[in-house]
Amino acid sequence: MSTEGPPPPAAPRGRPGCLLVPARTKTAVALLYDEESENAYDVRLKLTKEVLTIQKQDVICVGGSHQGRNHRTVTLRRQAVGGLGLSIKGGSEHNVPVVISKIFKDQAADQTGMLFVGDALLQVNGINVENATHEEVVHLLRNAGNEVTITVEYLREAPAFLKLPLGSPGPSSDHSSGASSPLFDSGLHLNGNSSNTAPSSPSSPIAKDPRYEKRWLDTLSVPLSMARISRYKAGAEKLRWNAFEVLALDGVSSGILRFYTAQDGADWLRAVSANIRELTLQNMKMANKCCSPSDQVVHMGWVNEKLQGADSSQTFRPKFLALKGPSFYVFSTPPVSTFDWVRAERTYHLCEVLFKVHKFWLTEDCWLQANLYLGLQDFDFEDQRPYCFSVMAGHGKSHVFNVELGSELAVWEKSFQRATFMEVQRTGSRTYMCSWQGEMLCFTVDFAMGFTCFESKTKNVLWRFKFSQLKGSSDDGKTRVKLLFQNLDTKQIETKELEFQDLTAVLHCIHSFIAAKVASVDPGFMDSQSLATKYMYSS
Repeated sequence: MSTEGPPPPAAPRGRPGCLLVPARTKTAVALLYDEESENAYDVRLKLTKEVLTIQKQDVICVGGSHQGRNHRTVTLRRQAVGGLGLSIKGGSEHNVPVVISKIFKDQAADQTGMLFVGDALLQVNGINVENATHEEVVHLLRNAGNEVTITVEYLREAPAFLKLPLGSPGPSSDHSSGASSPLFDSGLHLNGNSSNTAPSSPSSPIAKDPRYEKRWLDTLSVPLSMARISRYKAGAEKLRWNAFEVLALDGVSSGILRFYTAQDGADWLRAVSANIRELTLQNMKMANKCCSPSDQVVHMGWVNEKLQGADSSQTFRPKFLALKGPSFYVFSTPPVSTFDWVRAERTYHLCEVLFKVHKFWLTEDCWLQANLYLGLQDFDFEDQRPYCFSVMAGHGKSHVFNVELGSELAVWEKSFQRATFMEVQRTGSRTYMCSWQGEMLCFTVDFAMGFTCFESKTKNVLWRFKFSQLKGSSDDGKTRVKLLFQNLDTKQIETKELEFQDLTAVLHCIHSFIAAKVASVDPGFMDSQSLATKYMYSS
């Protein structure tokens, strides 16, 4: 059962509806995967708005006199019908201890109240069996007589391949046979080889004996504020199917959490992401209280940046991005104080960067209709980083980032548009030095007036055009650009050529102002940047 939070905001026009998932509380059983041993262990996850808690099962004393440590010594009296009343799995040949895999209801082991599925056998009648094979333990138990004393310790991390049931006692089906296998239940609920099979008294506890229960206990809490999620194997850059890892700001890791079905994995990924997003919004609100209206945080969050190696290899490294006031920031770690904003690895002016959705891979149910909106036909299933976007800056600098969910990609796209629109409206205009045929000029992009070119010394206006008069452009990829304007009187196309020191920044600025102008005319038209691109890069 999950408790839903407040309803998500309305989806923007031109995109599918299921972009954001409300914050929620969830509880479920999953697997904690150990990459070194390649074993997975049952854990229970508890998700709240602020914390992801990892729980493991353990046996605890709830009454009576505890024997100390985590060891329990129990005496079983073999019954004429049912024998010891348990089954075992495991053995040293598989590098795992022998564990109790089934306990049969109302039989000897069950009657003690001190044995549980998942208990590892340490001793049988005083003989150490911690490094014994499966067959050796089966032989000891079958030939131990009518009274068997075993010492056990609950195995909190039982490998999943043992397929131990989560509950105890287990189902009372009979899988015993004359042969035994460490990966299958060896039934010890028969009489064994004892010659004396007279009925014996039940193995029931007495009042002073300790009482035990198997419970889920908290073992790790991962704070979600400023946490990040990774679905990829470090170094190998391979996608972990039905699995992800949550890493807290202080370095605490949940470990690799694997889920039994793809749907469970997707549900938990979206739920944890939604809670992180909600906490990030709270942090943004707190940060904005200390900022002027012109320097507000519009959006921030974790991404992975694509890095190109000298040998053409590709790796991704986590980065924290922020859209704040006039700037786009790239951090290695999140800014947690006002002073942290000056330590960004990169800072770019929003008007001079270009955001572009790099690639979509539509695997989530809520995105199945997105190809109708985006015109996508072919999907690259080999690409291990499906949700990518590019941020292109001045002087040819470019960054490629990846996020974990399509909904996050949509939020970044919308946030860039909003932050750029706000900055264009705040600044109103930007002026760049340029030249043509040896003459120094100034070129201004103005939100209200459009484009103006004037002499740098005399301020004499040479020409002026509205945004609507720009019909196309072309450039040499270095310093020169041709802007094609339509004369309102003659309807003829006039070509204006200019040369800039940082042509890329100027082109991005023109793009940003056109996109903001289109959005101001039609606020509901989401994809205004596509229209700006049409004007800017057609020849």
